[in-house]
Amino acid sequence: MIVWINGAFGSGKTTTAGELVELIPNSTLYDPELTGAQLHRLLPAKQLDEVDDYQDLPIWRRLVVDTAAAMLAQLGGVLVVPMTLLRQEYRDEIFGGLAARRIPVRQVLLRPDETILRTRIEARGELLEARAAGNGAKSNGATPHAGRRNDSRRDADRNGADRDATGVRGPGAGPVRRQWSYDRIEPYRSALEWISDDAFVIDNGALDPRQTAHRIAEAVRTGEAPVCTIVQTPEPVAETLAAGVLLFDEADRVLLVDPTYKPGWEFPGGVVEPGEAPARAGMREVTEELGLALDRVPRLLVVDWEPPKPPGYGGLRLLFDGGTIGTAEAERVTLPADELRCWRFVGEREAARLLPPPRYERLRWALRARERGVVLNLEGGVPVG
Repeated sequence: MIVWINGAFGSGKTTTAGELVELIPNSTLYDPELTGAQLHRLLPAKQLDEVDDYQDLPIWRRLVVDTAAAMLAQLGGVLVVPMTLLRQEYRDEIFGGLAARRIPVRQVLLRPDETILRTRIEARGELLEARAAGNGAKSNGATPHAGRRNDSRRDADRNGADRDATGVRGPGAGPVRRQWSYDRIEPYRSALEWISDDAFVIDNGALDPRQTAHRIAEAVRTGEAPVCTIVQTPEPVAETLAAGVLLFDEADRVLLVDPTYKPGWEFPGGVVEPGEAPARAGMREVTEELGLALDRVPRLLVVDWEPPKPPGYGGLRLLFDGGTIGTAEAERVTLPADELRCWRFVGEREAARLLPPPRYERLRWALRARERGVVLNLEGGVPVG
């Protein structure tokens, strides 16, 4: 099990997590900021320069899932993870990846009053500045030890001249990190509604870290802090066959859904079960995901071979034409809340913005096949034959 402590920067996540591992038996602390710090040493500077936060790197999000799963496999028990997640698609991707490994996550949101939050950020910034000044005075008067490695990169990191674990760049860790934290108060405020939907919320403004940790431990013990309902099927261990169904409104816009467990929008559909006809699998998925029953077997539009891209295995992706659904039928759409966040009809231009590139290419050629009344064979989204 994972206890994920979310909240704004300065809300007390890390100090509370340190106290919590003393209260929950067989628990271990994992701070994903350490993963971000290591990426600074592993990735080319050009890639790091393209982002303001390590969370924007897909490799960071996957490594967080893989590291957490590996630690639990090695140690067992409970993993306590203090990490701010303010982008819903990142939360969904990480929690969905953990769900695919059958790892339950209980999310706790630390929510002190904003005035208290700003006071804490200011105090932490002053503390970092004081420490930096003290380290500078010591280094100016110190005599290097014989045989000590001259690691200028380490010194640059320590003094804040490069990125710290949050992905911040700047000449001074104290003022830069303080402003970086202030700048994220508004995104935090905007994210509160969806974070609160499946998190156990604690106003820790009047609590110290030990008291907050006791409150979390009790909520975990009693089940008051619920398991997040984001679900995902287990990751494939071989190539898969998947069927998607395109549904259209009377303006010929296509219906897309927004999964809770992975980034990017998607078509209604899913993996074809063993012994199941692909078109029937698409019909089943439409019923399960939208609550609609198709009255005819959909027509095949494209067969797209998706090449393996580690850690994925690829496989065949089929898209079918499910036809047009009217306004009354669209009003009956019912989504499984633990799998799909929302749905909407979109034109091709908007679909290009919402879909990951491989899915958009598949859709683009499916629309052309529909216009021409043909079936297209694709390899990696490109027509062949």
